[in-house]
Amino acid sequence: MSAVTASRYPAEYESIAPLLPGQNLPWLQQLRSEALQAFSAKGFPSPREEEWRYTNVSGIEKKLFSVPASQADSEVDDWLKAYQLADAWSVVLVNGRFSAELSTLNGLPDGVSILSLADALATQAAQVQSHLGQAVANSEHGFVAFNTAWFSDGLFVHVPPKQVLAKPIQLLHIVTQADALATTRNTIIIDESAQASVVETFVGADNAYLTAAVTEVFVGQNADLTLYKMQSESEKAYHFGGIYIKQERDARFAHHNFAFGGLLARSDIHADLGHASECVLNGLYLGVKRQHIDNHTRINHLKPYGISRETYKGVLDDKARGVFQGRVIVFEDAQKTDSQMNNRNLLLSVDAEVDTKPQLEIYADDVKCGHGVTVGQLDDKSVFYLQSRCIDEETARNMLTFAFANEMVDKISIKSLHDNVLEQVLARFPQQGVDKEWL
Repeated sequence: MSAVTASRYPAEYESIAPLLPGQNLPWLQQLRSEALQAFSAKGFPSPREEEWRYTNVSGIEKKLFSVPASQADSEVDDWLKAYQLADAWSVVLVNGRFSAELSTLNGLPDGVSILSLADALATQAAQVQSHLGQAVANSEHGFVAFNTAWFSDGLFVHVPPKQVLAKPIQLLHIVTQADALATTRNTIIIDESAQASVVETFVGADNAYLTAAVTEVFVGQNADLTLYKMQSESEKAYHFGGIYIKQERDARFAHHNFAFGGLLARSDIHADLGHASECVLNGLYLGVKRQHIDNHTRINHLKPYGISRETYKGVLDDKARGVFQGRVIVFEDAQKTDSQMNNRNLLLSVDAEVDTKPQLEIYADDVKCGHGVTVGQLDDKSVFYLQSRCIDEETARNMLTFAFANEMVDKISIKSLHDNVLEQVLARFPQQGVDKEWL
C-alpha cells in the first residue's frame, strides 16, 4: 500500500477526533495516538501479508468513508421490528453511536453492567482501562489499529462472579447512511463462575458503507459465555469484525458466526485458552453474486487439558468467493490438548470459488488433534435418491442445500435468533421443496 493511500484516513482524523468518546481521559488519548501512528505507517492489510493473501481490501481505500455527523436516524423502525430480539436486553447503535431511546436495558440484576462503551468511559473508566487493548494489540493488523483510533462507541458488559443471566444481551448495529464509517469497540467481561449469552447483529440500508468492529472478551475461571454473530449487511457494504478472547482456567466459550451480507466481509476469531478451558467455534457463510466472505480463526492452546471444537460450513453460488483460514496452535506447555477442526464447502456454481487453509501447529508431544476439509458440489447419488422418491431434481437440490446449511442454524439455542437466522438462510437460496412449517 502506498503512503499516499494509507494517509487519506489519518489526514481526516483531526476533524473526527472531537466527535469520539473519552476526550477527557489521557490514557485513552495516548492509546488512540499510538493506534493512529500504527495505522498511518501501514494502512489497511494487503494481500502481501500471509493471513490476508486471499482478501484484497483495496476497495475500501478507493472511497473515504466518514463518521456521520448525526447520532441517530429516525428511519429505523423496520430494522427494529425485523431484528431486535424480543426477550433480550438490547443495546442499539445507529451509524456507530448508541441510541438510548431505541435500547432496552430495564430489569438488570444487581451488579450487572450493560451499557454503551461511551457511557462506560464516563462512569467506569478504570474498569475499561484495565481491559481495553488487553485481548488484542494494535500490532495485530491495520484494522485493529484503525478501530482503536476511530471507535465511536460500542458495548460494555460486566457480569459479576456467580451471576447467571436469564436473558441474552443483544448488540444491534444499524447503518442507515451512505458512505458511513461505523467503527465500534466492545468489551465483555464475564467473571468467575458467571454465565451469559451475547448476540451481535449487523444490518444496514442498501448503501455502500464500512463497518469496523472489534470485540474483546474476558472469560473468568469456570465462567461460561456463548457469543452469536449474525452479519446480514448490504451487498454494497464492507465489513470487518474481530473477536479476541482470553479464557481463564476451566472457562467455557462458544461462538456461532453467521456471515451472509456485505460486498466484502472479513471475520477474525482468535481465542487464548487457559488450563482445561473449552472453546467451540461454529460458522456458516453464504455467498451469492460477487460477494467475498473471509473467515479467519486462531485457537491458541496455551495450557494443558484444553479442548477445542471448530466446524465451519460455506455455501457459495454465482461468482461468490469464500475464504476459510483456521489455525490451531498447541504450545509446548499444552499437554493433553484435544482439538478438532472441520471445514465443509458446497459450491452451487461453476464460477463460485473457495480458498480453505486449515493449519495445525503442535509443539507438545501428548495431544490429540485433527482437521478435515471438503470442497465440492451436491452429491449426485443423494439427488438421485430423492428423485427415486418422486421428488423432482430442482426440489431435491434445494432440499439438500438447505439441509447442509441448516445443521449450523440448529445449533442456535435462542428461539428468536434461530428464527431470524433461518429467515436469512431461506431468503438467499431457492425455497421450492422446503416448507418453513416443517422447521
